[in-house]
Amino acid sequence: MVEEDNKKKPLLERTTTDESLRTERRKTDAELAGSLEAIKEDAGDVVAAARHKADSVLSDARDREDEKLAAEGGSKAEARDLGDERAREDAALTAERGGADALADDERARRQVALASLLAFERQDTDLRLGIERTRADEALTSREDFLAMVSHDLRSLLGAIALSADLLQKLAKSDRPVAEAASYAERIQRLSARMNRLIGDLMDVASIDAGKLAIERAPHDAAVLVRDAMEAFQPAALAHDIKLGSAIGKQIGIVEFDDDRVLQVLTNLVGNALKFTAKGGQISIRLEAVGDDLRFAVTDTGEGIVADRLEQVFDRFFQTHENDRRGLGLGLHIARSIVQAHGGKIWAESTPERGSTFFFTIPRVVPPARAKSPPPPR
Repeated sequence: MVEEDNKKKPLLERTTTDESLRTERRKTDAELAGSLEAIKEDAGDVVAAARHKADSVLSDARDREDEKLAAEGGSKAEARDLGDERAREDAALTAERGGADALADDERARRQVALASLLAFERQDTDLRLGIERTRADEALTSREDFLAMVSHDLRSLLGAIALSADLLQKLAKSDRPVAEAASYAERIQRLSARMNRLIGDLMDVASIDAGKLAIERAPHDAAVLVRDAMEAFQPAALAHDIKLGSAIGKQIGIVEFDDDRVLQVLTNLVGNALKFTAKGGQISIRLEAVGDDLRFAVTDTGEGIVADRLEQVFDRFFQTHENDRRGLGLGLHIARSIVQAHGGKIWAESTPERGSTFFFTIPRVVPPARAKSPPPPR
């Protein structure tokens, strides 16, 4: 019931928005029509006043000319010719004013058409943008619902497996079966708990990233030790999958300021992904070297590779290389990119399909002055 109400709420909000938009547009049309009519009336009044003034000036001038002609004793023929001339002038003036009125009406009509076209274009643009935003909102809502469904499914699966293992362990405690079997169930519970903890950690990281509050605590560390820690952590899994895992550490690495746990999180994510997509008999290598003002990490595998148009997409939230891939939620690389960027570094991928991929990331070499070098030995 609650889910249905949540789905109906956006529809009701959109209906209200559409009706408000239609009301505002009707109001705008009415105001525009009133404004155009008022402008037309004002323009007509101005023209009429100007013509009335011109007619008055012309009439006064003609009266003075008639008085002058009478004083000079002009003949009836001259008066008749003058009347005919004035009639022709009046006809020409009337025709000229009629033409001017027609041109003014045409210009006002063209302006009204242009204004109406502009208004229609702006409204089409508004409708298009509104449609795009609603499509994005629908996609975001669907993505969120799919994401919550995946998380719920994974958490239930892990909890179910833990509960089953605990039940078997409890039954085993009441039997005479060997302790080694009990240790196997205990290890399974530990693995499942670790996966749940990692999943919850990813969700918390994504929430922190969205809020702009991803925690980074810098301190002086030896990045070479970080690589060795990753090697030790993944060596058993690599051996179990018959994958050769190696490392290469360059010279002049030194002590660098970074968040050790966060950078290790990035490195383990990259190595974990490499193991996921590398077949048995493949190879994975971790390289660390100083390049200019940066430390550059690189994780190379001989896996299936990534097509060129997806090299940027792999860092998007919820992105999965394969559809219906249940080996993760598509959050690891997104979190890794955010961690690297929070350090002021860069992360990117290079790949050749069917031959493997290399993921690079850099960390600026911010060396603390007091700890940049080891103290000299005592004499």
